[in-house]
Amino acid sequence: MTLSGIKSKPVYAPLRADPAGRRHLLLGVAPGGEALLTVLDELRGLAPEALTRTQVLYAAEHGSAQGSGGTVSLASFAAVGVAEARGFDSTGEVLAAYRDVLASSVMGLRVYVAGPESFLGLAIQTALEFNLNRDEIRAQVAGSLARRVRCVHCRATTEDVRTNIVACGGCGRWLFVRDHYSRRLAAYMGVMVDAELPGERPQIHEAFP
Repeated sequence: MTLSGIKSKPVYAPLRADPAGRRHLLLGVAPGGEALLTVLDELRGLAPEALTRTQVLYAAEHGSAQGSGGTVSLASFAAVGVAEARGFDSTGEVLAAYRDVLASSVMGLRVYVAGPESFLGLAIQTALEFNLNRDEIRAQVAGSLARRVRCVHCRATTEDVRTNIVACGGCGRWLFVRDHYSRRLAAYMGVMVDAELPGERPQIHEAFP
């Protein structure tokens, strides 16, 4: 078995600002704040007037997050001069607010997402539901690579998976975590690891820290 070489596995590039956008929506969770600030700095240099059409949705523990570049606070976004910077206590709250914003959005919106890979998947899944084009969504991994895993047998989803093999939270089968990824489901596929030789499975180890 292998974890690599599957074309559906997402590849995320560092975030870059798109000054051609009519409006800009940045959302993230710790420790994605530094990547979002980079986008705002680029917008300020390329099209400073775009900041008045920019909104930030961000969740960080106790209002700040430790990223590779230091502490990011909600005030750091407001200080750049964006139209609105909203703070939240959880990933779920960010995604709920994000959905509300997309429901009233207009053409020309650019979405920038930064945070753990599982958060990116959910954010992109939501954007596609609202018919945004792939080139209107930009994402950068910051933090954990833990995966959402969809069991192909019972269709349950297991969250925050960090190992190559995991027990399905639905049916209890031991699943091998593949690199095959579904953007529609925002999850990697998990297949029964001992289907041919019941009870025999490879050693479990951390694969997605």
